[in-house]
Amino acid sequence: MLDGIATIAQRRGVRQFVKFGVVGASGLIVNFIIAHWLEKTTQLPGFTDFAIGFMAGGLSNYVLNRIWTFRSNRQPLIEGLQFLTVSLLALGLGKLIFMAADRLAFHHFTMTWFAATVAGIFINFFLNKYWTFKHVN
Repeated sequence: MLDGIATIAQRRGVRQFVKFGVVGASGLIVNFIIAHWLEKTTQLPGFTDFAIGFMAGGLSNYVLNRIWTFRSNRQPLIEGLQFLTVSLLALGLGKLIFMAADRLAFHHFTMTWFAATVAGIFINFFLNKYWTFKHVN
């Protein structure tokens, strides 16, 4: 059984997913701190707080994924625009979740933030792996 786990862990895609998760956790912390600080200190709409935190976490994720997860040496402007496009798609899904929470009169920022963030994880990984960083061997 341990041999099977070791074999799976050696697969590049699995290693990349784990690294992507570690990078994502660091971006999650950036996102959480900024979004919650804005939510507590400003009168911005909840989604705006979420969006600013989300994009700040996304920027740190792009840099770390480029350098560590996918080890890319491709033109950073093109790659950055692709990463931004993927982030905006995930952010759009987050917007739908915030809208649904409003319609349901569910006004717990942290729970809505969490649901919107988790919803974007798989979109971010798969689109970035197979589009933004597809050129990486």
